[in-house]
Amino acid sequence: MKTLILVRHGKSSWDYDVQDAQRPLKKRAYKDAQKVIKAFKGKHNGPLVLWSSPAVRALESAKIFKEDLDISDEDFVVKEDIYTFDDRQLTKIITTCDDSIKQLMVFGHNPAITEVVNALGNEVFDNIPTTGLTLITFNTTSWKDLKKGNTLFHLFPKNL
Repeated sequence: MKTLILVRHGKSSWDYDVQDAQRPLKKRAYKDAQKVIKAFKGKHNGPLVLWSSPAVRALESAKIFKEDLDISDEDFVVKEDIYTFDDRQLTKIITTCDDSIKQLMVFGHNPAITEVVNALGNEVFDNIPTTGLTLITFNTTSWKDLKKGNTLFHLFPKNL
């Protein structure tokens, strides 16, 4: 059994004249993250490996979760390739996960996050909002063999 937790980065600020990858989080993103983390802790447990895009808004979001979920430094990985908006590329990256890892949390960007959730889960969403989290389980022992999984739950800040 494999568990994939996909999280779209927190709400970013457009108040700064910076490149896309350098956009910081808005204050609201920190509040949204706390809501989602609190709800997530009530629904899930067990060790996680966390992968993040290097973009500031994704990495800062991931660091909030890392701290509050007590994820070790060795289980926190920044992957350049996750800075993508393409669902096929994101899926390809996920399938490279080592099979010894049972639960993987990925922080990335739309439209890739929404499209991967819809392609791999059994629930369809028009849009995964910022700081939106979706958990999908797969009846497989290998990340390379991911097929349609079961969307167990989703946590969106506006619903919490």
